[in-house]
Amino acid sequence: MDVKNKVNVRIAGKDYTLVGVESEEYMQKIGLYIDKKMNEIMKVNTRLSTSMAAVLTAINIADDYYKCHETEKNLQKEVNDLASELERLKEVNKSLSGENATLQNKNTELQLELAKKEAELGGVKNTIGKVRHR
Repeated sequence: MDVKNKVNVRIAGKDYTLVGVESEEYMQKIGLYIDKKMNEIMKVNTRLSTSMAAVLTAINIADDYYKCHETEKNLQKEVNDLASELERLKEVNKSLSGENATLQNKNTELQLELAKKEAELGGVKNTIGKVRHR
């Protein structure tokens, strides 16, 4: 079973006790984040009640959450697309590597054939040279 932590935080001038399995540091960050957001809203409109400011804060945080969630989904799709493209390129690379090996073998064969033909040509030239010098 997870150990529950208790943390006291101050939000909009009121003290609250947060209880959760997250670290105390994490819960402090959450409390500070909410306090900051709520204070920003209350500074803009000083006539808001604490409960109205809390609702607007919740709306703003929900908006941030959904935007981040959409960004995460888009990034995950991009990662998946890039992973698919990487796999495709690996297959192309494998195919091209095979083709390259085939061409290298053919090149080696042709070089050997050329060397043989050059040797034959050299022999023919020697024979022609000997025949001319007689």
